[in-house]
Amino acid sequence: MPIATPEVYNEMLDRAKAGKFAYPAINVTSSQTLHAALRGFAEAESDGIIQISTGGAEFLGGQYNKDMVTGAVALAEFAHVVAAKYPVTVALHTDHCPKDKLDGYVRPLLDISEARVKAGENPLFQSHMWDGSAETLSDNLTIAEELLAKAKAAKIVLEVEITPTGGEEDGVSHEINDNLYTTVDDAIRTAEALGLGEKGRYLLAASFGNVHGVYKPGNVVLRPDLLKELSDGVAAKFGKASPFDFVFHGGSGSTAEEIATALENGVVKMNLDTDTQYAFTRPVVDHVFRNYDGVLKVDGEVGNKKTYDPRTWGKLAEGGMAARVTEACANLRSTGTRLK
Repeated sequence: MPIATPEVYNEMLDRAKAGKFAYPAINVTSSQTLHAALRGFAEAESDGIIQISTGGAEFLGGQYNKDMVTGAVALAEFAHVVAAKYPVTVALHTDHCPKDKLDGYVRPLLDISEARVKAGENPLFQSHMWDGSAETLSDNLTIAEELLAKAKAAKIVLEVEITPTGGEEDGVSHEINDNLYTTVDDAIRTAEALGLGEKGRYLLAASFGNVHGVYKPGNVVLRPDLLKELSDGVAAKFGKASPFDFVFHGGSGSTAEEIATALENGVVKMNLDTDTQYAFTRPVVDHVFRNYDGVLKVDGEVGNKKTYDPRTWGKLAEGGMAARVTEACANLRSTGTRLK
């Protein structure tokens, strides 16, 4: 069962929360980066999450028409075939989708999965993200309610981002300031609107100083202890302990201590993109620098086909990214936790 069924995905999330570990959620943009992620999970003996952003889906759709739905569906179908060769279970997820892209991305994908479920099949994706962080919380939650109902009908988990994450991700950007911290009131309003499971399961990307992109430790003030405050505040009002399944966004550059605190406070999914992009590209650059006159036809020469063959540098790229995924599994304590 390499691609999780809805029931298995729920089991994965439950096990992560109970065991205080999280799944690396790896952004992919090609069949090659998909294989790198799967290989990294397999080598770590960890299940995991493969995710596709709007920009990644547009890239996958091809530069001729850049259709996001085509790109996402194509890679998902490909994953259902090739993941069968890996001894781990993975869930397929779509990353950040802002309001202006819902009709061209998440809503059509939800419709595809709902049709599959009505036909007795499993959904194509196991979860989708609605990024309403650029909207008012009221508008954000109104749209989230609509999407959660559609997701529940398709046996899909919804991820919501209720307050801003700093930096930039596929065109959605926020300043790095004091607004990057979710309040207890924000969390309570979320629980009032979306329920605590009875309206459908959702993952909560709360903000505790997170920033997308590249930054050095110390440049961003993360407060993963805030997640406990949010949980305790909602638990006190609704009488449900540990009410949220949290997501850690902007995880690149985080310290081991910050990650450990987040895991203790209910994080079950952590996104990785910046670090894995670099891990994929770095071996390619090294290969090009070491074989400059082979990958290029310098001064009218013919070059060296064996060095510019995409398979040569592509294997190096896959290995580099797979190693970073394996490292992420260790950091998030998911190593060796795969479903048997």
